[in-house]
Amino acid sequence: MSNHDDFKFEPVPGLPEHLPEGEELLWQGRPGTLLLARSAFGLDWLAGYFVLIVIWRAAAGFSDGGATLALAKALPYVGLGLLGCGVVLLLAWASARATVYSITSARVVMRIGAALSITLNLPFSQIASADLAKGPGDSGTIALRPLDNTKLSYIICWPHVRPWHMRHPEPALRCISNATDVAALLSKAAQMNLITARNQSARSSHAAQANTVAAE
Repeated sequence: MSNHDDFKFEPVPGLPEHLPEGEELLWQGRPGTLLLARSAFGLDWLAGYFVLIVIWRAAAGFSDGGATLALAKALPYVGLGLLGCGVVLLLAWASARATVYSITSARVVMRIGAALSITLNLPFSQIASADLAKGPGDSGTIALRPLDNTKLSYIICWPHVRPWHMRHPEPALRCISNATDVAALLSKAAQMNLITARNQSARSSHAAQANTVAAE
């Protein structure tokens, strides 16, 4: 087994560079393989399709020649179904393995892409809102709606986008665990970042006014 790491050049796993002074890494995670396979890659639909095919072929075989013929006609489709589901699970695993979602005190960073890795850098100032869609158990997806002037490609970001929002793609932390807690952490971090930005702006304004008065 090879110990080669495709992302060993990253100074911090999931981040393309060290964080600036004062910025703190708050959370990192990645999609769950099975949840991603079901939610994004259509595993349930594929499995259901093959179940129907197997039942149909088995019923046809049973009516023509009893249980032996039913088994003979159904087994090839069972194998095809298992193979298809295995391929989907492999794709989902590769996608999840290549993904790292990061939340810092100033932004959301998404390292995505199994074949071609890209990094999305989403400062809180460029995020209009965040929506949580709960999944099974404690899992869920957090969709980030960027400001209108932010241009993203649905195809390049898939499957790490809100499903079917193609005209205005919304990057998403797909199928993560402890989604409610992560959403709360994200909300708190964004609020604190906004407060900090306002305080800095106010201090800069006061300093400018003081310099103006001193100049006069």
